[in-house]
Formats: sequence, structure tokens, C-alpha cells
Amino acid sequence: MRKTLICAVSVTALTLSACSKPRDDTDASYADGSETAVAAEEVVAGEPAPPATAQRAGEASKPLPALEKIPTSLPQLAYEYDYRWSLEAAEIGSLQRRHASLCEQQGPASCQIIGMSKTGAESSEVEGVLEMAVATRQARAFGALLEDEAIDAGAEQVSAEIASEELSKQIVDTEARVRARSDLRDRLTEVLRTRKGKVSELIEAERSLAQVNEEIDEARSWLRQMEGRVAYSRVTVRYETGGAGGSFLRPVKGALGSLGAIFGWIAALLILAGAVALPLGGAWWAQGALRRRFTPAPSTPEAPKAS
Repeated sequence: MRKTLICAVSVTALTLSACSKPRDDTDASYADGSETAVAAEEVVAGEPAPPATAQRAGEASKPLPALEKIPTSLPQLAYEYDYRWSLEAAEIGSLQRRHASLCEQQGPASCQIIGMSKTGAESSEVEGVLEMAVATRQARAFGALLEDEAIDAGAEQVSAEIASEELSKQIVDTEARVRARSDLRDRLTEVLRTRKGKVSELIEAERSLAQVNEEIDEARSWLRQMEGRVAYSRVTVRYETGGAGGSFLRPVKGALGSLGAIFGWIAALLILAGAVALPLGGAWWAQGALRRRFTPAPSTPEAPKAS
């Protein structure tokens, strides 16, 4: 029994020693991990660290090269919209007025009427033009409203065009010119303020200053005009005679109009010829009458008397 108790104690001791070894290893790993964390904190805080750890931390904290930002700017475009509608002659005036009212309903900040015209009688070929300035951001939506009104009036769209003009370079050049002239104006103003130089030089500086101010005003005016063209698009709506018989009657009416013009030119030429020939004919007749009046009549020989 004593031997059995000794063996049990030995087995227990061996078991405890075996279980205590992993715990020691784990504690050692925790200790190593804590030392690594402390070393990383010392690198971030700027404190000295072991060479290998400092090198790894330096490589990890090395910032990436920043990407250069490429300067970009949107193109400055001036848009022009052109719509052409064909409908009956009697409906052109009504549709034109409806489109004009639609523009006025948008408000002066969004749409303004530039011009409006209509030519021709309702019994013949009629043409109309409506010109508007519409805010560029609303130009496409406003074109859709115009289309809805035209379709409701029974019009047929003949064409729709959108054109643009690039004004970026002109705007940039004009702004640079304004800045350069403004700097020159400041220098000339300083010369005149200090009164340094000869009288002739001061007089020339005054003339140059007046010319520079004029150039600055002209450049700024041109710049405002271009900016206005970019902010507001030009919308032109054209109306022309259409309908079922329009395609057949239009050439006939054109031919009749041409004949009327030809007859008019013939009548004008006859009037001109009569105005020139009448005085000439009157002068010729008067000259003949005077010649007959003052020219003596030829004497007739007397017949011999009979003996």
C-alpha cells in the first residue's frame, strides 16, 4: 500500500508539471506580445526602439506619394436651339402666341422674348418666327413644353437642331487681358499719384491711363456678353404653312407669285420707257411743227399764156 501511495504521488506530480509547462509558454508569448506592442507605441511616440523593430515600423509608417490633382474646368458652351413647325396658315398666329405666353409664364429669370414676327396672309403662305433667351439649365425642358403645345395645335415638326459654340478660350483670354490691363492701370495711377517724372511723361501717362481704362471697360463688356451667352441659350421657333394640300399648292402659289413679280417688272419697264420716250416724242413733234410753220412753201412755176 505504501508503494501504491508513492506511485500516486509521483503520477500527480508529473501531471502537474506537465500541465504547468504550456502555461509558462503561453505567458512567455503574452510577454513577447506585450513587449512588441510597447515597442510599437514607442516608435509612434518617437522613443527609441530596437533596430529591427524600428526598421519594420518605419517601413510600415512610410507615407504613400500623393497623387497630383489635375486642374480641370467645364467647357463654356453657348447653345442655340432651332425648331421648325409646319401647320395650317390660320393656326400659325395662335400657336405663336401660345408659345410666347409659355415663355412669359416661366418668368424673366428663366425666359425672355427677344423678337416675334409674322408675314403673309392667312389665305396664302404664312411664315412666323419667335426668338427667345432661355436659361441654359432649363432649355431642354422648355423645348419639350414647346413641343407639347405644338402637337396640341396639330403642328408637324419639320426639324429640330441644337448647335453650340465653345467660348472657354475666349473667356480665359479676356479675363487674362483684364487682369493685365488692371495691373498696368495700377502702375500708371501710382506714377500719377507720386508725380515722379517730367511733365511730358506725366501727360503721356494720363493718356495711357485713359486708353487702358477704355480697354478694360471694353473687355469687361465683352466678357459679360459671353457669360450671358453661356448662361442663356438662344431658342428660335419657326412656323411655316403646312397641311394636306400645302405641299401641292405651295409650288403653284410660288409660280403665281413669280408671274406677278414678272408682270410687275414688265409694267415698270413700260412705264420707264414711256417716261423716256414721251419727252423725246414731244420734242420731235414740236420740232417738225416749227419747221413746217417757218419754212416757206415752194413756188410753183406759172403756166405760159396762150397767144
